[in-house]
Amino acid sequence: MKTSMFRAASVMVASLAMLMLAAPSSAQQQAAPAAQAAPVARSQAAPVAQQPAPTVQQPAPVAQPAAAAPQAQAAPTPAAVAAAPAAAPAQTSGSPAADAPSAAPAGGESKSLKATVTGLHELSPWTMFMNADIIVKAVMIGLAFASLVTWTVFIAKMIELTVAQGKLRGALAKISESRSLAEAQFALGAKGSVLSSFIAAAMREGRLSAGISSDSGIKERAASSFSEIVRAEARRIRLGMGLLATIGATSPFVGLFGTVWGIMNSFIGISKSQTTNLAVVAPGIAEALLATAIGLVAAIPAVIIYNHFSRVTKSYLELVSRASGAAARLLSRDLDRTHGSIPQGGRAAAAE
Repeated sequence: MKTSMFRAASVMVASLAMLMLAAPSSAQQQAAPAAQAAPVARSQAAPVAQQPAPTVQQPAPVAQPAAAAPQAQAAPTPAAVAAAPAAAPAQTSGSPAADAPSAAPAGGESKSLKATVTGLHELSPWTMFMNADIIVKAVMIGLAFASLVTWTVFIAKMIELTVAQGKLRGALAKISESRSLAEAQFALGAKGSVLSSFIAAAMREGRLSAGISSDSGIKERAASSFSEIVRAEARRIRLGMGLLATIGATSPFVGLFGTVWGIMNSFIGISKSQTTNLAVVAPGIAEALLATAIGLVAAIPAVIIYNHFSRVTKSYLELVSRASGAAARLLSRDLDRTHGSIPQGGRAAAAE
């Protein structure tokens, strides 16, 4: 009996010795996984992996010392594995939230810059005209119409003066060898020209003054008729030049009125928008300056064309004066022949 009790006591002492040796080794095995999980937990901002497993220090039955050690070793691993996915979504979800405020202003600035660039690309004359005020539009349309009238008058008067000068030079060449008004009228034929009017007026005055012996009176009355014809021809050939002078003199001021009106509207828009940004100010001022540009486009050609036609008209009126002198010379020859034949007839009758 004593021997069996001694054996049981020795078995108990041996088992206690084995348990005391197994406890430090299990503690070291639990510390190693905790140390491995600690860097992962720090990088993912989750302190859950650093928590020590409280099950290591719990007393275990003598028959199950080997099973308790694997459970203690496996306890921190699921916690660390669970902590890692939980920390990763937190980090990924936190990054867009932090970057969202900075991304939103960047997107807004890019959109505003794109709109500004688009507006600058669309700042063409037609776009400025369509976006202008109704008064500025009316001014631009009026000036464009004035420019159209200017070029219409230029084309019409150029054709008219060229044809009139050609016809008058040809008529003067035809009557250069004529000896009387009748021959000159026959040489000209039925072609209408200012020289034909001069010759017709001279012949009419000679016919109306038949029986009057005063040659000077006939020439004076014929010269008066010639002057009326010259004035009428000058009025006819200068038709439209007054319109050119008016357009050339008033178009810049009309364009300036449109500019002043447009700038006034631009300042009103600036006061309403409460900004002096060039993208806001530039379109209105550009529309206003477009009115001045159109006014100059209408005025400058009108002045140049008016000066050109003034020179051409003066040259044509000199030809008209030459035609008047040619008709007066033919009338003087006819009068001299008429009055020279009467004394010769009288002398022949007295001789008989």
